[in-house]
This record gives sequence, C-alpha cells and structure tokens, in this order.
Amino acid sequence: MDKIKLEIIGMSYSQSQSGAYALILGETQGKRRLPIIIGGFEAQAIAIELEKMKPSRPLTHDLFKSFAETFGIVLSEVVINKFIEGVFHAELVCLDGKKEYRIDARTSDAVALALRFHCPVFTNEKIMSEAGIIVEDKKTGKTKKEQVPQVGKTKSELSDFTLTELKEMLQKAVNKEEYEEASRIRDEINRRKKKK
Repeated sequence: MDKIKLEIIGMSYSQSQSGAYALILGETQGKRRLPIIIGGFEAQAIAIELEKMKPSRPLTHDLFKSFAETFGIVLSEVVINKFIEGVFHAELVCLDGKKEYRIDARTSDAVALALRFHCPVFTNEKIMSEAGIIVEDKKTGKTKKEQVPQVGKTKSELSDFTLTELKEMLQKAVNKEEYEEASRIRDEINRRKKKK
C-alpha cells in the first residue's frame, strides 16, 4: 500500500469540546487535510516541540525519547493506519539496529513523538479518501445559485440536510478553516455512504 506523507498544518482550539484541540495534518503533495481531535495535554506537547521550547523538566514525550535513545531504539516513522468510527489509530515503527517493531499508539502521542525524533508521519490512500478533506482555492469565480446551509449545526441537526447540502457545508467549513466542524460533516457524509 502506498504511503502518503503528512505534515502539520496547524492546530486550533475546539469550539465544542472543552480542553480539546483540532490537529490539522496535510498531505505534502496534495490539497487534502486530516483534522484530528486531540486532548489538551497532547496539544501542549506538540506545540512545545513546534515552538522549540525547552521545559525545565522533561515532559512525558521527552522522557519517552530519552528512554528509547538510552537503549538504542530509534523511531523511524509514524503511520496513521486505521480510521474506525471517527477515531484515528497510529503505530510507531521502531528500530533497535537488528529488528523492526510496530507499536500501537494514539495518533496525538505518535505525532508528538514524531516531532521529537524528527521522523516522518504517513497514512494511506484509504484513510485519506475516507477521512480527508479537500482544500480548494477560495475563489473559483463561480456564483452560487442556492443558499448554502449554515455551518455550525450540531451532529443531530446534520441529518436534516441532503448529501449535496452537506458537501457544500463541508467545503464552506474547510474554506473558513473550521476543521473540527468539517470533520463532523465528513463523518455524517461517511455514515450515509456506509448505509447505501
């Protein structure tokens, strides 16, 4: 299966879940984005490493890196390998010089570790096609003939919209960089596709 390399595009505070953040990963050779909801602790661990801040004492992910390096273990890559019921799953691909080990991990922890080990993050086409959001040019020159439904509807209200309306809402949310809302809309679209 071909791997798709990802990079961190950004992170934003969750409007609907207290203490949660949306981590946005984007394919390096394309327009698709993966919005992943993560906890505050993991968001802080990612932000600290992105900003090259050095805490006075090692954080959990820093400790993990020191522990691995002490015993000659290298994190060679992170693979986001599953998307089950709206939850991303990842694995750490580790090497000890002789053997490769694959360790199950939460995606947020895996990304925090990838930053510390300076290793790439990958996913596959199946996950990108199922959970990815396409970012289009903001100005297409086309005039919209129908009213686009308001972004910001709750999960239960999304069931009131047609598939066409949901796709328009998804594009509007992506254009506004409201990735958490876009992921909820994407999940509703995927739920309907599975019912067919």
